Amino acid sequence: MSARGLDRLGKTVAFSAVVEIGTALLLLAAPALVVSWLLGVAADATVQVVSRCFGIALLALATACWPERGSAASAPPAVRAMFIYNALIALLLAYLATVQQMGGPLLWPAVALHAVVGLLLVATWRRQLGTKATSS
Repeated sequence: MSARGLDRLGKTVAFSAVVEIGTALLLLAAPALVVSWLLGVAADATVQVVSRCFGIALLALATACWPERGSAASAPPAVRAMFIYNALIALLLAYLATVQQMGGPLLWPAVALHAVVGLLLVATWRRQLGTKATSS
């Protein structure tokens, strides 16, 4: 592909990422409104929770597609996206359990799993940065 074609592709992906970030933020802030506008139906509590989870997934996907700045200290797009996903899902699920008083037997284990995966991603990335710094 030509340099011009790659530049156009990069701009299209960046535009798509901006659109998805906007959609994700709307789903997180006002899931009932988005469901109503998109599907023309009222959103009950379950639909709102699933819509927020979908918003978090969209945000992580858009983050993975965001153009890189090329800084050696920045996390790779996949690490950044998976960290955002795991951290926000853990926070949402903990909020649902504590504030909304929702939850089944797997809710707290899911919170713990996502929190641990998020922490492991950060720890592994930081360790990799340290290894690169000492080998340079």
